[in-house]
Amino acid sequence: MTSSRLPGLLVTLLGTVALAVAVATLLAPDVLRGPEAMDGSAQGTALVLLVVGIPTYAVSAVWTRAGSFGAELVLTGVTAYLLYNAVMFVFATPFNRLFLLYVAMLGLALATLVHEVLEVWRRADRSMAVPPRWVAVYVLVVVALNALAWLARVVPAVLGDDPASLLDGTGVATNPVYVQDLAFWLPVMAWLGIGTWQGHAPRAALATAGIVMWVLESVGVAVDQWWAHAADPASPVASSAAVPLFLAVAAVALVPAVVSVRRSR
Repeated sequence: MTSSRLPGLLVTLLGTVALAVAVATLLAPDVLRGPEAMDGSAQGTALVLLVVGIPTYAVSAVWTRAGSFGAELVLTGVTAYLLYNAVMFVFATPFNRLFLLYVAMLGLALATLVHEVLEVWRRADRSMAVPPRWVAVYVLVVVALNALAWLARVVPAVLGDDPASLLDGTGVATNPVYVQDLAFWLPVMAWLGIGTWQGHAPRAALATAGIVMWVLESVGVAVDQWWAHAADPASPVASSAAVPLFLAVAAVALVPAVVSVRRSR
């Protein structure tokens, strides 16, 4: 099956379920059962999902079906963003009435991402000119800084007298952000960044999709931090100072994302 003939049912189901998740999380806040800051964070994530993530997903899916490889890179990045946040809804939100909806989004996003990755890998050699090496440097620098930021929090907590203090205010047993990033997303992006430096078109294409994901996720973090801080200004899990920081991160990431997508043919 070519990238312009994506499994229509799968794409439609993911978009529909993601829309339902966003609307339900926003309009039925009483369903959420976590600390106020974490519930606010979930609603902020849902807002970005609704007004940025889903429209971008829909438009890129349409253009992908029309045969655009650049659109497929964007679609892959948005799908990765949906998967990342489906994990957050499932594991960072205390069990509630929306659980099965969150799980459905997780399963559909995973299936769609696997399909997209295979299609991008298959088409990249003939459809993608490798981005300039500074894009690879950007990816590797972000990976290194992100890993150091998480380890600077995790290592002292692990070695301290009360490891669980790292989770104060979250209401969860462990932080799925650290799990996802350290176990999967950061190692994968490092591998893709190295591939981009080496001029490997399939890995450069997937790195481009990863940067698209970073753009969306950075906007999402900015909004969820704002909403979480507004819900509970005293919470240690939210900071208003993070809002301009992550908006700036999103703006910076947009540059290599645009440059790389435009290398598609």
